[in-house]
Amino acid sequence: MTKVFVSGCFDVLHSGHIRFFEEASQYGDLYVSIGSDKTVEELKHRKTLYNEAERLYMVSAIKYVYLAFVAKGSGKLDFMEEIKQIKPDIFFVNSDGDSPEKRAFVESLGIRYVVSNRIPKDLLPVRSTTAIRQELHK
Repeated sequence: MTKVFVSGCFDVLHSGHIRFFEEASQYGDLYVSIGSDKTVEELKHRKTLYNEAERLYMVSAIKYVYLAFVAKGSGKLDFMEEIKQIKPDIFFVNSDGDSPEKRAFVESLGIRYVVSNRIPKDLLPVRSTTAIRQELHK
């Protein structure tokens, strides 16, 4: 079976994340790398709403996810160790998570890099953690 790899914080789990997992899983078995509490705090300059154990539990419970784990590394490429172990066929990313650095690293390993168009399921609204946080602070 084809292995598909995604990474992210997944702190404020929402329908956009579920759709992202659903779309990625259409390519094969989905492996989800979750940023550690420390990494999220370093990258986002804020504490997580849910700790890494709780985020891992929630993401693991999603039917589209084959295997989820907390990344051992740090920074935007916190998944480097795990991606080398899993050896996925595809690295799947949203357009807002796309970066030249990420693409170069993934492609240097011979992994296909696929960027999602971020299309909501059916008539659901577009969701992002940033937009949800902004709405809550109005």
